[in-house]
Amino acid sequence: MKEIEKAIGVFDSGLGGISVLKELRKHMPNENYIYFGDSAFAPYGIKDKELITNRCIYICDLLIQKGVKAIVIACNTATSACVQVLRERYHNLPIIGMEPALKPAVDQHSDQHVIVMATKFTLKEKKFENLMLKYNKDNVIYKLPCPKLVEIVENDQLSNKQIVEETLKEYLSSYDLSTIDSIVLGCTHFVFYKEQLQKIVGNQISIIDGNEGTTRHVKELLQAKNQLQVVNQVGKVTILNSSEDEAYQTLSKELLEC
Repeated sequence: MKEIEKAIGVFDSGLGGISVLKELRKHMPNENYIYFGDSAFAPYGIKDKELITNRCIYICDLLIQKGVKAIVIACNTATSACVQVLRERYHNLPIIGMEPALKPAVDQHSDQHVIVMATKFTLKEKKFENLMLKYNKDNVIYKLPCPKLVEIVENDQLSNKQIVEETLKEYLSSYDLSTIDSIVLGCTHFVFYKEQLQKIVGNQISIIDGNEGTTRHVKELLQAKNQLQVVNQVGKVTILNSSEDEAYQTLSKELLEC
């Protein structure tokens, strides 16, 4: 198979990365995709770095065996844990990670008050600490771990508006929202809450995620390598999951189409 015809590999600790896959398909509909959700080992946010790294290596090896021209780590936690390890191990393959989109949040104007919603792992890692150091001198940045939001997606409770609303309000209850300029969704699972979160906080607060920026970066990398699919076709999506529970396959497809 020619490189240009290979799929783009996308993986996450579970189903959150489907939000990234949706954005990739929106901007590159001609491409084929292989998505791997590691639901049998979710959530990553409470695991240690060694386990996360080993899982990511296993998944990347699997995606490469199936034939991919790039791999998107559609998981902020996995990126924080081992993106550099993966780039060194698979140095001939573009490995695109994700990080909380703090830059677009603080670029709006100076003295921004920003809440970063993410996993505990992402918020305590050196990668995010370095990101904070770049921006917290001129801005106020609040770190907000939200493990329950991962569980709601993985347990197929997104349609339960009451649980979602109560959980979001619980996490935000300690903040005076009139002083907040933006909320950064630093976990791909959280993108599924964007609409309901906006209703709760109001339109005066910007809600920002990294999916569009990541998609743009993937597209630019493939264009630079002349590997962007130009054939006018609707690309194929293959969904894989580490769990034997077929409900994850069904839910993945539902989230992709919703």
